Amino acid sequence: MKNLVEELRWRGMMHDSMPGTEEHLIEKMRSAYVGFDPTADSLHIGNLVPIMLLAHLQRSGHRPVALVGGATGMIGDPSGKSSERNLLDEETLRHNQECVKSQLSQFLDFKSGKENDAVLVNNYDWMKEISFLDFIRDVGKHITVNYMMAKDSVKNRISGEGTEGMSFTEFTYQLVQGYDFYHLYEEMQCTLQMGGSDQWGNITTGTELVRRKAGGKAYALTCPLITKSDGSKFGKSEGGNIWLDAKRTSPYKFYQYWLNTSDEDAEKYIKIFTFLDKAEIDSIIAEHKEAPHQRALQKRLAKEVTITVHNEEEYENAVTASEVLFGKSTADDFRKLNESTFLDVFDGVPQAEVSMGDIDTGLDMIGALAAKTGFLNSNGEARRALKENSVSVNKEKVKEDYTITEKDLINGKYVILNKGKKNTYIIRVV
Repeated sequence: MKNLVEELRWRGMMHDSMPGTEEHLIEKMRSAYVGFDPTADSLHIGNLVPIMLLAHLQRSGHRPVALVGGATGMIGDPSGKSSERNLLDEETLRHNQECVKSQLSQFLDFKSGKENDAVLVNNYDWMKEISFLDFIRDVGKHITVNYMMAKDSVKNRISGEGTEGMSFTEFTYQLVQGYDFYHLYEEMQCTLQMGGSDQWGNITTGTELVRRKAGGKAYALTCPLITKSDGSKFGKSEGGNIWLDAKRTSPYKFYQYWLNTSDEDAEKYIKIFTFLDKAEIDSIIAEHKEAPHQRALQKRLAKEVTITVHNEEEYENAVTASEVLFGKSTADDFRKLNESTFLDVFDGVPQAEVSMGDIDTGLDMIGALAAKTGFLNSNGEARRALKENSVSVNKEKVKEDYTITEKDLINGKYVILNKGKKNTYIIRVV
């Protein structure tokens, strides 16, 4: 058995664990679980840390159990929340569960046939048959209100400023999650729950329930909550969450998020979000410190995470797209991009529409720069730019006598104009 705790410790992924956890994991193969919120049809990069916990668990020879909280998703975890969330119907939760499993399959092996194959479970499957009276009799009597009130997730919601308090529904959340641990302990010999440090209270309620109701011993392990060195929230961009689903966050934007991390964050993230070993990471860090401007850390981090979440082809496409915008590129490079990536690359760049008729007859450069698009203030300014040899069509320098035709169209509808190095414009043909 590989020592999981030791692995997590050097990666900066250990926050707390119950006494005896490390020894328990070294003895033999164990089953451990992490819960995932199924309230969206995609996970986001905020979920990557618990996913990596399960992945390292499996690579250490143990069996990972990914629990999709169909039942708890109908309630809503109060931890770290200041208000109650919207509740979802069963059909939506089932759809989300399948989407989550597909994404987890990029990290976990569900079908190798080995003893430690990953397992996906949904707590709605066992909770839906339990009546309210059965639950409060068989579960509620084992945990005191005093014990539940002492949890930070409860105290913060009840005493926090500007809070509306906590509903009974949310108050029972830790009991339901605790019962999950008890159920998995009984049915799958699951003896460990892992999660973020904000989950400690919920997890230890489960270990307490296993002790009181089953007379057994269960363990807890948590990882730190990820922060950014500048104080801003990890996993967020100006457009909101960075999702694992390519339809929600394109592979190009996903790649750019990691590429744009600070040196300090990249050194931390490459240990947490990749499977590279310590020797290789140390080597990359040393290389980066010798020439920080080359951004070796960020490039390798972005590569590893993008390939794992998406695939190598999407990574190569993202690199090409980055070169298109920030490096030396040709018209052929542009044509390698699909339309969605092309639009991502040039998001926010000024655009103007011209008709296909203009392209069929040939669009002259004065029209392309000024008369038909308004990119430049006047035809005179367009002529001066062309005489100064500062105008490019699809990164190729052109003179005033150049005519834009169908052969210049990228994805059948776009033309890129540059005036100098800093001014980029997009013509969209309609």
